[in-house]
Amino acid sequence: QVQLVESGGGLVQPGGSLRLSCAAPGNIFRNAAMGWYRQAPGKQREWVAGITSGGNPNYADSVKGRFTISRDNAKNTVYLQMISLKFEDTAVYYCNIMGPLRRYEYWGQGTQVTVSS
Repeated sequence: QVQLVESGGGLVQPGGSLRLSCAAPGNIFRNAAMGWYRQAPGKQREWVAGITSGGNPNYADSVKGRFTISRDNAKNTVYLQMISLKFEDTAVYYCNIMGPLRRYEYWGQGTQVTVSS
């Protein structure tokens, strides 16, 4: 079983910042696309951001300009830098790794992000 290790969630005030991290096994990380999803209470899981194996990022409209996804292939880690956080960003955030041609796909355990005053 492949394990993705997430960290960085927490409680933050509106307008604040957090950085999420997700570490994956090196043998699958380098050639995989990475993504972040989130699920708020009572809502379906939604895609937030993704980054290709080549480092090209994409974002959901709701986070564009506020969130930045990046990857460090030397550390087998993907990051999600979140700034200007809003109440509606409150959710459990999940890391996703997908191999070429979808040969494999794994999820992290989730990390809670709570934006509250």
